[in-house]
Amino acid sequence: MSRLEAGRQLYNACLGEAIRRIRLVRQSKLFGHAKSFPRMVNGKPNKARSDAFKTAWDAYEFSDYAIQGYAIKIRNGGSGWIGEHVDADTAQKLGTRAFRAARNVMLGRSKRVRFKGINQMDSLEGKSKRSPMKWQNDTFLWKGLNLAPYLTLNDPVILHGLNSPVKYVRLVRRKLNGKNRFYAQLINEGKPFQKEKNKVGDNLVGADIGPSTIAVVSKDTAFLKPFCNEIADKSDEIARLQRRMSRQMRANNPDCFEPSRCDLPKPGQKHGSRKMGKSIKGKRQKNRSKRYLKIKHRKANIERKLTAHRKSLQGELVNTVLSVGNYINIEKLSYKAFQKMFGRSVGKRAPGNFVSRLKQKAENAGGCVNEFPTYNTKLSQRCVCGAIKKKPILERIHSCPCGVNQQRDLFSAYLALYVDGNDCFEQEQALSQFSGAESLLRSAWKQAENTYNQSSIGNPRVVNVDAASASEKIDQEPLSQTNKNPDVVTSSTPNP
Repeated sequence: MSRLEAGRQLYNACLGEAIRRIRLVRQSKLFGHAKSFPRMVNGKPNKARSDAFKTAWDAYEFSDYAIQGYAIKIRNGGSGWIGEHVDADTAQKLGTRAFRAARNVMLGRSKRVRFKGINQMDSLEGKSKRSPMKWQNDTFLWKGLNLAPYLTLNDPVILHGLNSPVKYVRLVRRKLNGKNRFYAQLINEGKPFQKEKNKVGDNLVGADIGPSTIAVVSKDTAFLKPFCNEIADKSDEIARLQRRMSRQMRANNPDCFEPSRCDLPKPGQKHGSRKMGKSIKGKRQKNRSKRYLKIKHRKANIERKLTAHRKSLQGELVNTVLSVGNYINIEKLSYKAFQKMFGRSVGKRAPGNFVSRLKQKAENAGGCVNEFPTYNTKLSQRCVCGAIKKKPILERIHSCPCGVNQQRDLFSAYLALYVDGNDCFEQEQALSQFSGAESLLRSAWKQAENTYNQSSIGNPRVVNVDAASASEKIDQEPLSQTNKNPDVVTSSTPNP
């Protein structure tokens, strides 16, 4: 615990220094001169602009190496308490973490940095296998600490990690039911363990990811399913706990809140009611009762379980997509816009996190994820005949006078197959191949509707449709006429 606290103080010091240097860079004439350069030259990023910004950064020592040096200076100076608990390699990694957080602010990727509060630093890591924090003889070693972990030796994933060369070790703290649990994470060389059931395909895949659904189409496989629909909805329970915490915080810190206007003392009264208004700026709400902490831990435990369940479901979905193919075409979406339009759904399913995991696993499998812009392709508005028509978001059916009548998400995933490496849509190729894929898409549409109807009783399952069985299943049952729920797997259309 004391080592994590020392790491927290060192990280905050490096973060504050990095922000100070950012202010100096932005106030300098070199930075203003760099901003005067055009961003693009002949359709390519302007290298002179990048060099000018680098000159401004170097003038005020805003770099990873410089912040690492500042971390070593803090560690070696002062009373030496930080140096007793944090080694030089760990201090340099903390400096790197602080620099990366500040760099996101400098580049406009983040609005501000977050300093770590008490008990908020939950991980420390070494720099190499020669660091004082290391893994040796199945034991975690770090400056006098010799910790023997609990290992599940019958797990093939753990055995694969123990038998692989270790690059560096990370110490992680997890808070489970209000208690601290410590884990050693080994960052190994080589490829991760792959189970036999998660074999990776080598096909080209088109995917369409929405706030609540995902559609995947290849030349011989297609499926449409809810996106992490099995996650329990705990929003009402979390809201009740938050209200209880707010009431207890107001009761324990009455001096930090303004009295409510409707509850001010009336003429002739000495005191008003206990209700209070908004918090007073600058007042620190530091009194926390045992009941408040108990409810806080209960709320954190619920959120931890939801996060773990979502991570598990996303991992299964990533493996399902990669089993179809490891070269994936998807639209480049703004997940911040998703949060504004579908806040509760995005908070529950986290599609942006899913895409990040899909990229990582696809690269590890020798493939890649190609994100193409929607400005030129316009797959949700486009038809294979070349017509482009805007559709409202609640219209889930793509109907065109040329005779194409398909589910919108599946059809967009099919069109994504024909976006080349230059982010251009190959219309002629999509039109020539559509006659063979039409039955595949329609069969996936029908089975997805049947899956949604069954989900009222149980959780929906993944529906895969191959090209061999698609022609047999097509037109065997009519599609439903209406769709009353706008947040379902599919929308419906009359049987063509």
